[in-house]
Amino acid sequence: MNDLVVYKPTLKSYLGALYAIAKNDWKRYWRYPLNVLSHIFQPIIWLTPVYFMGQAFSVNGQAVGFAGYSGTADYMSFILIGSALSNFISAVFWGMGYSMKNDMDAGVLETNWMTPVPRPVLLIGRTFTNLLTTTVNSIVTLIIGALLFGFQVSGNIVASLLSILPMLIGLYGFGFAFAALVLVLKDANTLVDMGSFLVDTFSGSRFPIAALPRWLLPVSLAIPLTYGFDAMRSWLLGTHTFLPVATEIIILLVFMVVMTVVGLVTLQVLERRVRMKGTLAQH
Repeated sequence: MNDLVVYKPTLKSYLGALYAIAKNDWKRYWRYPLNVLSHIFQPIIWLTPVYFMGQAFSVNGQAVGFAGYSGTADYMSFILIGSALSNFISAVFWGMGYSMKNDMDAGVLETNWMTPVPRPVLLIGRTFTNLLTTTVNSIVTLIIGALLFGFQVSGNIVASLLSILPMLIGLYGFGFAFAALVLVLKDANTLVDMGSFLVDTFSGSRFPIAALPRWLLPVSLAIPLTYGFDAMRSWLLGTHTFLPVATEIIILLVFMVVMTVVGLVTLQVLERRVRMKGTLAQH
């Protein structure tokens, strides 16, 4: 009688799974080469009207009103930094939530989830290609923005990247919870569009939140991502911050830990619910 072989997952096997998922998504991404041009030039197309609108409301080339809210007259650098950072928010939303919906539609979600790999590892793997392409596209967009709109930074780039690292890790926790909602509600498009738009808008990615009405300002301040945008711009452009930068970084660290735990628990609970109901891959 043959001995029963028990599979024991290891760090190497997890890394292998991440690599296989990312490789598959990478191949699928390059089957449509026009995606690259679209992801690079679409932000420039959206930002061009903003540039000319800002010029129309500037005085002697200075956005005085904008400077009163933000602490800098360089509104294009302010918006370009926010736009680049918000791309990563979208990458997590679409990488986790929408990829799960694609698997539902293709009828492979149950098959994929039968593999001896933790669900969070599978979801993280689905974001790797998005994050890589988002990073490259954002860098290219900023370079084009420097040529067309005068984008420039004079602050501490290393400190700014370190300050937003907890925010990006915390986003994964947010993505776990978001993916769990897709499992239950089955409608990824509406969830992704509404979720990313609301978070993106109220975190002040494209405008200083000081310009919000007083009754909306608490909503913005309740979103931890707001402090990521705030801290990064402070390091790079010397803008005003709502709280001391050190305090904002502490908030981001707390967000990273709390949101990761909440996201993992939410995914575990809702996944168990849909499996018990037999609606895991239903769409």
